[in-house]
Amino acid sequence: MTSVPGSDIQVRRASLEHLDTIVDFNAAMAKETEGKQLNVHLLRPGVQAVLTRNDLGFYLIAERLGRPIGQLLITYEWSDWRNAYFWWIQSVYVSPENRRMGAYKALHIYAAVEARRLGNVCGLRLYVDKDNTIAQGVYQGLRMKQTHYDMYEVEFKLDPERSGLEENDAAR
Repeated sequence: MTSVPGSDIQVRRASLEHLDTIVDFNAAMAKETEGKQLNVHLLRPGVQAVLTRNDLGFYLIAERLGRPIGQLLITYEWSDWRNAYFWWIQSVYVSPENRRMGAYKALHIYAAVEARRLGNVCGLRLYVDKDNTIAQGVYQGLRMKQTHYDMYEVEFKLDPERSGLEENDAAR
């Protein structure tokens, strides 16, 4: 666990004891940012997989006074050009009553320090909604730069039982 100087926020790697909190945070984030109701019967084992398998990534938890207030997920991308990993920051969530108090900054700094310490991570990456100017400002304040890449994807329509979304969201 790492304490943030001048703050009562502490950051550590999440463990199975945080499973319910992370599930709740992910569900709240999906509802808030995309208006999606996640299927908890798929979300829970998805989070549990990350917490029990090293190859998928890891969650970080920010705590204040021993209570979880925020999270982020690190996943891995191998860069053959650099012979090293990029860490992707995903599933960022800070509870509304704890926003703008340094929780994300503490999580970000912990991830950056750990990445540098390992020596096989060449950078941190994330994606952000083009209209989320508040988050963009936070990321820029942490020395992240906008790249010249746009993100493209193909989304496969999965069986609603398997997709993680409630049935009405899968039809969108």
